[in-house]
Amino acid sequence: MTSLPGRGVSPSSSDPLCEGNAAPSSSSSSGQDLKQSKNSILSCVFSSPFSIFEAHQDSSANRSLKPHSGSYAWSRFLRRIACTGSMWRFLGASKALTSSDVWFLGKCYKLSSEELSNSSDCESGNAAFLEDFSSRIWITYRKGFDAISDSKYTSDVNWGCMVRSSQMLVAQALIFHHLGRSWRKPSQKPYSPEYIGILHMFGDSEACAFSIHNLLQAGKSYGLAAGSWVGPYAMCRAWQTLVCTNREHHEAVDGNGNFPMALYVVSGDEDGERGGAPVVCIDVAAQLCCDFNKNQSTWSPILLLVPLVLGLDKLNPRYIPLLKETLTFPQSLGILGGKPGTSTYIAGVQDDRALYLDPHEVQLAVDIAADNLEADTSSYHCSTVRDLALDLIDPSLAIGFYCRDKDDFDDFCSRASELVDKANGAPLFTVVQSVQPSKQMYNEESSSGDGMDSINVEGLDGSGETGEEEWQIL
Repeated sequence: MTSLPGRGVSPSSSDPLCEGNAAPSSSSSSGQDLKQSKNSILSCVFSSPFSIFEAHQDSSANRSLKPHSGSYAWSRFLRRIACTGSMWRFLGASKALTSSDVWFLGKCYKLSSEELSNSSDCESGNAAFLEDFSSRIWITYRKGFDAISDSKYTSDVNWGCMVRSSQMLVAQALIFHHLGRSWRKPSQKPYSPEYIGILHMFGDSEACAFSIHNLLQAGKSYGLAAGSWVGPYAMCRAWQTLVCTNREHHEAVDGNGNFPMALYVVSGDEDGERGGAPVVCIDVAAQLCCDFNKNQSTWSPILLLVPLVLGLDKLNPRYIPLLKETLTFPQSLGILGGKPGTSTYIAGVQDDRALYLDPHEVQLAVDIAADNLEADTSSYHCSTVRDLALDLIDPSLAIGFYCRDKDDFDDFCSRASELVDKANGAPLFTVVQSVQPSKQMYNEESSSGDGMDSINVEGLDGSGETGEEEWQIL
């Protein structure tokens, strides 16, 4: 676990590596003072190695440091070692970021020691990744909200991790759509209405469109219930139902929906639990976009959720390189996955480690009003990178992708097809132009000749499934 600089947090007075606490020295500083400063710093490092990354760099505090300060010089030296990974190897810490490249939601961060040592700013690659990571929407267990439906649950502690992980993935899709992939959480208020509006939708009450309350209600037919754990497939279906219901409600009231993209749940069979390679059908995606645009031919943004079963008791290792590569797609929204019974939101990868946001922290429920641009949003951002060995991931998971337009979708399909070619006969999912119609889907005119190239969209449930296909068991 690697701790990152927190936002808006005062430096710890007990941390000599925190530059805001380094006392400026005068030109008459004695050698004894410098020796004591060195000993104090080294003592802190050995007692708490993670404090190197927890230290908060406050600009006003930095201005008070003189360039010849003993503490300042040593903290700079230790930070440089930490940046290259040497400190972690020296301390024997196994869960720190190494010098290898990090892929995070489709973006690559160069953390190699060569790149850092040749840079005028040794933290350039590392700092950029940390800023990106801490800008992602973090959604966790909450307590103290209104009871869910007719239950007595006012908290989702110990059972809501899959719901929270899915909320994080969808929240990133909304951030990418409204604010772009390059958006970073600003350090000063007021915040943008789009950012606050997104957080409001994930509040913990029935009044918030994508709350845990409404997700559980939408997913009842798939087994979602307060106090019960749910799998990725059922979670994706709950989102499909909720988005459809939400859109119908808003169109009836004001003619608009507040989910700004089509949703495509890609699955290989009717119940989604038998495994097999799901099929992304281009014609189905086009039809969903057409429906979203009220039968207009223009292509809309689209969110793809791909539930997968990649093994029985454990993840089949042949799929690990493929999973890693999906996180390099510029359309990547990460993975709903984790250890068995412990869902997390996997958003990045480095070497053989998955980097994730963890929903298993209990926080008080908060109510962020949609028009409160001065709201405290700190509980929706995390400054701690956690990691997990890829071979320990539960084989039941779901991958998310966001395509802004037709060109973006075409690029996704091209990358996915290349991934199929690398799969040695066992792809994560495949891409086809149209669904092969089952016997029930044939029209009288198309039962011969070129009818196999047609598709009866009415035979689909809006997710691309026919319910009639047979898929290979993995």
